[in-house]
Amino acid sequence: MTRPADTEAARPAPHLRIVGDDDPHAPWPDEPDPWSDPWAPPTPAPKTAPAAAPQAPARPRTTWTAAELMATTFPEPKWAVPGFFAEGVSLLAGPPKVGKSWLSLGLGLDVAAGRPAFGTVPVTAGPVLYLALEDTGRRLQNRMTKLLDGRPAPAGLTLETECPPMPQGGAQMLANWLTANPTARLVVIDVFAKVRGTSAPGASAYDADYAAIGHIKAIADHFAVAVILVHHVRKMASDDFLAEVSGTNGLAGAADATLVLKRARGKADGVLHITGRDVDEAEHALAFQPDTGSWLLLNGPASDHTIGDTRATILSHVRANPGARPKDIATATGLDVDLARRTCSRMAEAGQLHRDATGSYTAAVSPDTLPTP
Repeated sequence: MTRPADTEAARPAPHLRIVGDDDPHAPWPDEPDPWSDPWAPPTPAPKTAPAAAPQAPARPRTTWTAAELMATTFPEPKWAVPGFFAEGVSLLAGPPKVGKSWLSLGLGLDVAAGRPAFGTVPVTAGPVLYLALEDTGRRLQNRMTKLLDGRPAPAGLTLETECPPMPQGGAQMLANWLTANPTARLVVIDVFAKVRGTSAPGASAYDADYAAIGHIKAIADHFAVAVILVHHVRKMASDDFLAEVSGTNGLAGAADATLVLKRARGKADGVLHITGRDVDEAEHALAFQPDTGSWLLLNGPASDHTIGDTRATILSHVRANPGARPKDIATATGLDVDLARRTCSRMAEAGQLHRDATGSYTAAVSPDTLPTP
């Protein structure tokens, strides 16, 4: 069929209109325009702009003059758990089976849901990525069932059981997830050994450890997100908890914070030792709840919860009554006088109490009770 030749046709006579002042040559709404080209291609529908892909944050500035630096206002660090985990890399170490995975998964659930961490620490809700690299889906489900204790699972928690080493694609995997979740508050890698990768040929042990943390720190700093690396401690104990972290000092040196969870005696099930660049050095006593698998923060200095009942009773009384003598303590607490005298003497030798020349006792100042500068 061929297109008919163009013809000059007279315009049709105007139709009767109900409302005046219309164009007399306009067609009725249900009539085709006699002057339109029936062979013209249909007008294409307007194109819809594609949805903008999530953008990674701009690269942080790294160079200033001294005057520019002093005139710059920096935002406060973002905290996943205030006082415990700030943006950057935090190394969470502890002996096997002490409960590191229960603690870290519980934190992930709390931050994703906006529930208080450790039972009492308020947090801001946000997306969380949990890399459970030593677990299966079934084991994670069982653990989460216990931790949730009947509550719904938070939609903001993403769980992954596989991740390549950081130098072989793991870093890009983290960057992709963080780009797609720009409001992320926390990433947990359980365990760090699964993603650290191999050392560069000829690198010293210290340099290898420092570089292994560096891959993850670069991502944490770029996206301003808190990253927890679950790690192990040495078999040999030490008075310095940093020395107990498995590996060289390069790990703690590269991390922004180091936390060591140690078993404790007394009323506490564990003590969390903390030091770092944005966190105050502290010790926190924690209690493990076997029914729910959760760790709860105990009030007061950690030393109050890691001593026996008799010492705890004496320490509590001396704190409330500085300058008390053993006889006063025994009368007020119901302890035997000789037991109170011997225990006070031992506590003074251990540094838990201070004894003056008159035989009166006061509580020794500990890092947990020092004011924050």
